[in-house]
Amino acid sequence: MKTIGLIGGMSWESSILYYEMINKEVRKRRGGLHSAPCLMYSFDFEPVKQLQHEGKWDEAASLLIEAAQQLETAGADFIVLCTNTMHKAAEKIESSIHIPFLHIADATAEAITHERIKKVGLLATQFTMEESFYKGRLQDKYNLEVVVPDEEERKLVHSIIYDELCRGEIKDSSKKQYTKVIENLIENGAEAIILGCTEITLLIKEEDCRVPVFDTTFLHAVTAVEYALEDCDIVSKK
Repeated sequence: MKTIGLIGGMSWESSILYYEMINKEVRKRRGGLHSAPCLMYSFDFEPVKQLQHEGKWDEAASLLIEAAQQLETAGADFIVLCTNTMHKAAEKIESSIHIPFLHIADATAEAITHERIKKVGLLATQFTMEESFYKGRLQDKYNLEVVVPDEEERKLVHSIIYDELCRGEIKDSSKKQYTKVIENLIENGAEAIILGCTEITLLIKEEDCRVPVFDTTFLHAVTAVEYALEDCDIVSKK
Protein backbone atom coordinates (compact mmCIF):
# COMPACT_ATOMS: atom_id res chain seq x y z
CA MET A 1 0.00 0.00 0.00
CA LYS A 2 1.35 3.45 -0.88
CA THR A 3 2.02 5.99 1.86
CA ILE A 4 -0.30 9.00 1.70
CA GLY A 5 1.18 12.45 2.31
CA LEU A 6 -1.48 14.75 3.78
CA ILE A 7 -1.12 18.52 3.97
CA GLY A 8 -3.63 19.43 6.66
CA GLY A 9 -4.49 21.90 9.37
CA MET A 10 -6.51 24.21 7.08
CA SER A 11 -8.51 23.75 9.22
CA TRP A 12 -7.71 20.83 11.52
CA GLU A 13 -11.48 20.31 11.91
CA SER A 14 -11.64 18.94 8.36
CA SER A 15 -8.23 17.25 8.55
CA ILE A 16 -9.71 14.97 11.21
CA LEU A 17 -12.38 13.99 8.69
CA TYR A 18 -9.74 13.14 6.09
CA TYR A 19 -7.90 10.88 8.51
CA GLU A 20 -11.12 9.17 9.60
CA MET A 21 -12.57 8.77 6.10
CA ILE A 22 -9.34 7.42 4.64
CA ASN A 23 -8.89 4.82 7.34
CA LYS A 24 -12.54 3.74 7.30
CA GLU A 25 -12.34 3.29 3.54
CA VAL A 26 -9.18 1.18 3.81
CA ARG A 27 -10.80 -0.99 6.48
CA LYS A 28 -13.92 -1.33 4.31
CA ARG A 29 -11.85 -2.47 1.33
CA ARG A 30 -9.24 -4.60 3.08
CA GLY A 31 -10.94 -5.72 6.27
CA GLY A 32 -9.27 -6.88 9.46
CA LEU A 33 -7.16 -4.27 11.20
CA HIS A 34 -5.93 -2.68 7.99
CA SER A 35 -5.49 1.09 8.00
CA ALA A 36 -3.72 3.63 5.80
CA PRO A 37 0.01 4.33 5.98
CA CYS A 38 0.11 8.11 6.00
CA LEU A 39 2.14 11.14 6.97
CA MET A 40 0.57 14.51 7.80
CA TYR A 41 1.99 18.01 7.87
CA SER A 42 -0.53 20.03 9.88
CA PHE A 43 -0.39 23.82 9.64
CA ASP A 44 -1.08 26.50 12.19
CA PHE A 45 -3.97 27.88 10.15
CA GLU A 46 -4.08 31.45 11.49
CA PRO A 47 -0.97 32.66 9.57
CA VAL A 48 -2.21 30.93 6.40
CA LYS A 49 -5.66 32.51 6.79
CA GLN A 50 -4.04 35.93 7.19
CA LEU A 51 -2.04 35.46 3.99
CA GLN A 52 -5.21 34.41 2.15
CA HIS A 53 -7.17 37.46 3.20
CA GLU A 54 -4.25 39.80 2.48
CA GLY A 55 -3.95 38.38 -1.02
CA LYS A 56 -0.43 37.08 -0.37
CA TRP A 57 -0.97 33.86 -2.26
CA ASP A 58 2.65 33.41 -3.33
CA GLU A 59 3.74 33.43 0.32
CA ALA A 60 1.04 30.94 1.22
CA ALA A 61 2.04 28.75 -1.72
CA SER A 62 5.67 28.75 -0.54
CA LEU A 63 4.58 27.36 2.82
CA LEU A 64 2.65 24.55 1.15
CA ILE A 65 5.49 23.75 -1.23
CA GLU A 66 7.83 23.34 1.72
CA ALA A 67 5.32 21.06 3.45
CA ALA A 68 4.91 18.91 0.32
CA GLN A 69 8.68 18.60 -0.09
CA GLN A 70 9.07 17.58 3.54
CA LEU A 71 6.42 14.89 3.12
CA GLU A 72 8.14 13.62 -0.01
CA THR A 73 11.49 13.48 1.81
CA ALA A 74 9.82 11.67 4.71
CA GLY A 75 8.59 8.91 2.40
CA ALA A 76 5.16 9.91 1.10
CA ASP A 77 4.33 8.32 -2.26
CA PHE A 78 1.84 11.03 -3.25
CA ILE A 79 0.34 14.26 -1.90
CA VAL A 80 -3.22 15.08 -0.83
CA LEU A 81 -3.89 18.74 0.01
CA CYS A 82 -6.71 18.68 2.58
CA THR A 83 -8.39 21.94 1.56
CA ASN A 84 -10.16 23.26 -1.52
CA THR A 85 -9.12 26.91 -1.32
CA MET A 86 -5.38 26.33 -1.24
CA HIS A 87 -5.64 24.35 -4.47
CA LYS A 88 -5.08 27.84 -5.87
CA ALA A 89 -1.42 26.82 -5.36
CA ALA A 90 -1.84 23.31 -6.79
CA GLU A 91 0.21 23.82 -9.95
CA LYS A 92 3.10 25.34 -8.00
CA ILE A 93 3.08 22.48 -5.50
CA GLU A 94 2.87 19.84 -8.22
CA SER A 95 5.82 21.32 -10.11
CA SER A 96 7.95 21.43 -6.95
CA ILE A 97 7.78 17.72 -6.09
CA HIS A 98 8.63 14.44 -7.81
CA ILE A 99 5.62 12.45 -6.60
CA PRO A 100 1.98 12.63 -7.76
CA PHE A 101 -0.43 15.30 -6.49
CA LEU A 102 -4.11 14.30 -6.35
CA HIS A 103 -6.25 17.33 -7.19
CA ILE A 104 -9.48 17.66 -5.22
CA ALA A 105 -11.38 19.16 -8.18
CA ASP A 106 -10.53 16.11 -10.32
CA ALA A 107 -11.83 13.71 -7.69
CA THR A 108 -15.05 15.71 -7.49
CA ALA A 109 -15.57 16.25 -11.21
CA GLU A 110 -15.04 12.59 -12.05
CA ALA A 111 -17.80 11.62 -9.63
CA ILE A 112 -20.12 14.26 -11.08
CA THR A 113 -19.53 13.35 -14.72
CA HIS A 114 -20.04 9.68 -13.86
CA GLU A 115 -23.61 10.65 -12.94
CA ARG A 116 -23.96 12.55 -16.24
CA ILE A 117 -24.67 15.80 -14.45
CA LYS A 118 -23.85 18.93 -16.43
CA LYS A 119 -24.73 21.91 -14.22
CA VAL A 120 -23.62 22.17 -10.59
CA GLY A 121 -23.94 24.67 -7.78
CA LEU A 122 -20.76 25.46 -5.85
CA LEU A 123 -20.62 26.30 -2.14
CA ALA A 124 -17.14 27.26 -0.94
CA THR A 125 -15.02 30.14 0.33
CA GLN A 126 -15.32 33.38 -1.61
CA PHE A 127 -11.88 32.70 -3.07
CA THR A 128 -13.02 29.39 -4.53
CA MET A 129 -16.43 30.64 -5.66
CA GLU A 130 -15.16 33.85 -7.26
CA GLU A 131 -11.79 32.95 -8.78
CA SER A 132 -11.08 30.67 -11.73
CA PHE A 133 -8.53 28.22 -10.30
CA TYR A 134 -11.29 25.80 -9.23
CA LYS A 135 -14.33 26.67 -11.36
CA GLY A 136 -12.11 26.93 -14.42
CA ARG A 137 -10.78 23.43 -13.94
CA LEU A 138 -14.31 22.05 -13.68
CA GLN A 139 -15.40 23.95 -16.76
CA ASP A 140 -12.37 23.53 -19.01
CA LYS A 141 -11.31 19.98 -18.14
CA TYR A 142 -14.72 18.42 -17.49
CA ASN A 143 -17.14 20.65 -19.42
CA LEU A 144 -19.24 21.34 -16.33
CA GLU A 145 -21.35 24.47 -15.97
CA VAL A 146 -20.80 25.96 -12.52
CA VAL A 147 -23.20 28.37 -10.80
CA VAL A 148 -22.41 30.18 -7.55
CA PRO A 149 -24.52 32.17 -5.07
CA ASP A 150 -24.99 35.91 -5.47
CA GLU A 151 -22.57 38.35 -3.83
CA GLU A 152 -24.34 38.65 -0.48
CA GLU A 153 -24.82 34.89 -0.25
CA ARG A 154 -21.14 34.33 -1.09
CA LYS A 155 -20.17 36.60 1.79
CA LEU A 156 -22.51 34.70 4.11
CA VAL A 157 -21.18 31.27 3.09
CA HIS A 158 -17.58 32.48 3.47
CA SER A 159 -18.21 34.03 6.88
CA ILE A 160 -19.79 30.86 8.28
CA ILE A 161 -16.83 28.79 7.07
CA TYR A 162 -14.15 30.92 8.74
CA ASP A 163 -16.04 32.21 11.77
CA GLU A 164 -17.85 29.00 12.70
CA LEU A 165 -16.97 25.78 10.89
CA CYS A 166 -13.19 26.22 11.10
CA ARG A 167 -13.72 26.71 14.84
CA GLY A 168 -15.82 23.57 15.16
CA GLU A 169 -19.05 25.55 15.71
CA ILE A 170 -22.07 23.87 14.12
CA LYS A 171 -25.23 25.98 14.31
CA ASP A 172 -28.77 25.12 13.23
CA SER A 173 -29.28 28.76 12.22
CA SER A 174 -26.33 28.52 9.81
CA LYS A 175 -27.63 25.25 8.39
CA LYS A 176 -30.93 26.99 7.62
CA GLN A 177 -29.07 29.82 5.89
CA TYR A 178 -27.02 27.37 3.84
CA THR A 179 -30.06 25.36 2.80
CA LYS A 180 -31.71 28.57 1.61
CA VAL A 181 -28.62 29.35 -0.49
CA ILE A 182 -28.72 25.81 -1.87
CA GLU A 183 -32.40 26.18 -2.81
CA ASN A 184 -31.55 29.36 -4.72
CA LEU A 185 -28.80 27.52 -6.62
CA ILE A 186 -31.29 24.78 -7.53
CA GLU A 187 -33.75 27.44 -8.72
CA ASN A 188 -30.93 28.74 -10.94
CA GLY A 189 -30.64 25.35 -12.59
CA ALA A 190 -28.13 23.45 -10.45
CA GLU A 191 -28.66 19.71 -10.86
CA ALA A 192 -26.36 18.96 -7.94
CA ILE A 193 -24.41 20.78 -5.21
CA ILE A 194 -20.66 20.68 -4.63
CA LEU A 195 -19.63 21.09 -1.00
CA GLY A 196 -16.49 22.87 -2.18
CA CYS A 197 -14.95 23.58 1.18
CA THR A 198 -13.73 20.70 3.31
CA GLU A 199 -15.52 22.09 6.40
CA ILE A 200 -18.99 22.36 4.84
CA THR A 201 -19.55 18.63 5.27
CA LEU A 202 -19.64 19.35 9.03
CA LEU A 203 -22.84 21.35 8.45
CA ILE A 204 -24.58 20.05 5.32
CA LYS A 205 -25.42 16.41 4.63
CA GLU A 206 -27.00 14.58 1.69
CA GLU A 207 -30.40 14.54 3.40
CA ASP A 208 -30.38 18.35 3.68
CA CYS A 209 -30.63 18.76 -0.08
CA ARG A 210 -33.20 17.68 -2.70
CA VAL A 211 -30.56 17.19 -5.41
CA PRO A 212 -27.38 15.09 -5.26
CA VAL A 213 -24.60 16.40 -3.01
CA PHE A 214 -20.93 15.93 -3.87
CA ASP A 215 -18.80 16.13 -0.74
CA THR A 216 -15.28 17.07 -1.84
CA THR A 217 -13.74 15.89 1.42
CA PHE A 218 -15.15 12.38 1.09
CA LEU A 219 -14.49 12.11 -2.64
CA HIS A 220 -10.89 13.27 -2.23
CA ALA A 221 -10.34 10.82 0.64
CA VAL A 222 -11.73 7.89 -1.37
CA THR A 223 -9.60 8.82 -4.37
CA ALA A 224 -6.54 8.83 -2.11
CA VAL A 225 -7.39 5.33 -0.88
CA GLU A 226 -7.93 4.04 -4.41
CA TYR A 227 -4.56 5.41 -5.47
CA ALA A 228 -2.86 4.02 -2.36
CA LEU A 229 -4.29 0.58 -3.07
CA GLU A 230 -3.34 0.44 -6.75
CA ASP A 231 -1.25 -2.66 -7.47
CA CYS A 232 -2.19 -3.93 -4.03
CA ASP A 233 -3.77 -7.33 -3.52
CA ILE A 234 -7.09 -6.21 -2.03
CA VAL A 235 -8.72 -9.05 -0.12
CA SER A 236 -11.46 -8.22 2.34
CA LYS A 237 -10.99 -10.07 5.60
CA LYS A 238 -13.52 -10.01 8.41
